[in-house]
Amino acid sequence: MYALLCRNRVEDFRRWKTVFDSHAGAHRAAGLHLQSIWRGLEHPDNVFFVFEVTDIDKARAYLNAPQAAQAGRNSGVLDGEDHFLEASGGY
Repeated sequence: MYALLCRNRVEDFRRWKTVFDSHAGAHRAAGLHLQSIWRGLEHPDNVFFVFEVTDIDKARAYLNAPQAAQAGRNSGVLDGEDHFLEASGGY
C-alpha cells in the first residue's frame, strides 16, 4: 500500500479547504483517495493530509501539472511539501 503525506502552510484554512474540496474528482482521477486532514494545534495554518495512492504515476503527474500549482496559488498555499510513502508493516 502507498500513501501520500502532504503539508501545506496556508493563508486561510476555510479558503484552502473550499478549493481543496472542489478538486475531489481530480484527486480520485489521479489515483488519490483522501484518508484524513489535520491542522496544527500550535500553528493552525499548517494543514496535513494523507491520501491512499492507487496509481503513483498518475499521482505524480497530477502533482506536477501546472493546474495543481495554480490551485495551490488560488487556495492561498504559502508553502508545502509532499512525501510518497510505502507501508512497512504493523506494530
